[in-house]
Amino acid sequence: MVLAFLRVAVIGFLVATVAYVVVSIWSRQVRRRKLREDWEEEGRPGDRRDYVEKGLDDYDDSFRRKLILLIYLVPVAVVVFIIYAVNFM
Repeated sequence: MVLAFLRVAVIGFLVATVAYVVVSIWSRQVRRRKLREDWEEEGRPGDRRDYVEKGLDDYDDSFRRKLILLIYLVPVAVVVFIIYAVNFM
């Protein structure tokens, strides 16, 4: 029984990790595209590469970037709630 739980936990962790990596890459690319569009709309201030890199550095420290970690937390919270509901409600 413990071995079955560990197998499910490891597979779940691997699936969550793949989802985290995919969403992180996708989100960063969306932000990069938005920064390039903003650079064009602002009248091309300075070098585009520097503008985009500065924006991505700001994005790396943002709250939005940290929200992606919910990919790990939400499934665990749902499973814990289901276990609680089945056993104690």
